[in-house]
Amino acid sequence: MHNAVLPDERARRNPSAACIADDELQLTNSAFAGRVRAAAGALQRRGVEPGDVVAVVLPNRVELVVALFAAWRLGAAVTPVNPALTAAEARYQIEDSGAVVVLGDGSGPDVATMDVADLPAVAAGAGPAPVPADPAALALLIHTSGTTGRPKGVMLDHANLTAMCAMAIASVGLGPSDHSLLVLPLFHVNGIVVSVLSPLLAGGRATIAGRFRPAAFFPAVEAVRPTYFSAVPAIYAMLATLPEEVRPDTSSLRLAICGAAPMPAELIGRFERRYRIPIVEGYGLSEGTCASTINPVGGIRKPGTVGLPIPGQEVAIVDARGRRVTDGSPGEVVVRGPNVMCGYLNRPEETARTVVDGWLHTGDVGRFDEDGYLVLVDRIKDMIIRGGENIYPKEIESVLHSHPAVLEVAVVGRAHTVLGEVPVAFVTLNPGATATAAQLHEHCAGSLSTYKRPADIVMVPTLPRNPVGKIDKIRLRDRLAESGSTAG
Repeated sequence: MHNAVLPDERARRNPSAACIADDELQLTNSAFAGRVRAAAGALQRRGVEPGDVVAVVLPNRVELVVALFAAWRLGAAVTPVNPALTAAEARYQIEDSGAVVVLGDGSGPDVATMDVADLPAVAAGAGPAPVPADPAALALLIHTSGTTGRPKGVMLDHANLTAMCAMAIASVGLGPSDHSLLVLPLFHVNGIVVSVLSPLLAGGRATIAGRFRPAAFFPAVEAVRPTYFSAVPAIYAMLATLPEEVRPDTSSLRLAICGAAPMPAELIGRFERRYRIPIVEGYGLSEGTCASTINPVGGIRKPGTVGLPIPGQEVAIVDARGRRVTDGSPGEVVVRGPNVMCGYLNRPEETARTVVDGWLHTGDVGRFDEDGYLVLVDRIKDMIIRGGENIYPKEIESVLHSHPAVLEVAVVGRAHTVLGEVPVAFVTLNPGATATAAQLHEHCAGSLSTYKRPADIVMVPTLPRNPVGKIDKIRLRDRLAESGSTAG
């Protein structure tokens, strides 16, 4: 089913069934379809035509999803903009995308050309008819977080979304009884695909949570009774450290999904034991429309891995020359399938370097274990070379994570006048836990070769994060560079 006609089709099949909700609105299928038609009419009156781009600068709320489907109804694409960006950052994305309308609500940067309040709740007449289905039409422009320069617009067409949603529905076993609780931002493809499009296409429904707050999460679960949610490791870490007296009713949840960054096996075990919710860890990129591997819901889940290749995609490991690695050694993870992006907007050279003969080069180092599960070793760009020896920060991070006092870890390289680089670990502790840097150094000595051990362990209250919740190692490297230290 083409995304543009999904609201109408749901309304035709079961008009009174629940569709989508947030803290302010609860819409049935019929009401949601009506709002999409009305919004499409309002956008059309603002000049939106097939092939155009609509920028949406909104926090998580129902109207963002309405705008998404309204644009698709007109044959336009959407670029969702993080409302926490500065005005200059938002303008860069808007100008880069060529958006003809910028929808906002006044809560974010002052860049909107149309207020969300101007989207009528009821259409005047039937509203614009959906444009003829075109799988190759651009659907989403997702801008990367910009850790390697200016953010790039990842072009995803409707064929990408259709393929990815079908894979997600099959992999997680979604059906009409499923109800997602959205806690991830809707300016990221994971939130759109996993928590909105897939459950709606499967006949289920979605509830949009506001800004994530650990203390408010489980009361929301008990109130709306979702069957699953998707989150990043940082969210699971915060939930795992809630006060011991927090013992919520989680019986409605059949699973939780983890993506965006590898999750330490120790944290998975701690969360599952406490809340009795199985975590299904997966892996993917915006350039791959969200996910490429996943631990099987109905099979063996292996913490410390990101699962098996999703049926419908090929995942392989290649060496520096692009030759496939089949002996279990690490190499770059590459992905091929109908979910691979159309390219980077207006960046043909970067597209050609990233997608080679249909294979998406992820920039991640990984290996397959003896059962075919993908183990992520690290990012290629994060590898530290100390005196000619390659060090993958994730190995050090995993060792530090195994200490009972440690909550989160990030290891980055610091310049060294003789060795080139040395690893430095930034560590946060569990609430109420105590551990010194010296104790953590001793802990590392029992598991790591001398050259892999951190030159320094820095205790910090929190770790910096980028807009999608990943630890921002760029800022940590900048901190080390600003300190000017090259000892180690």
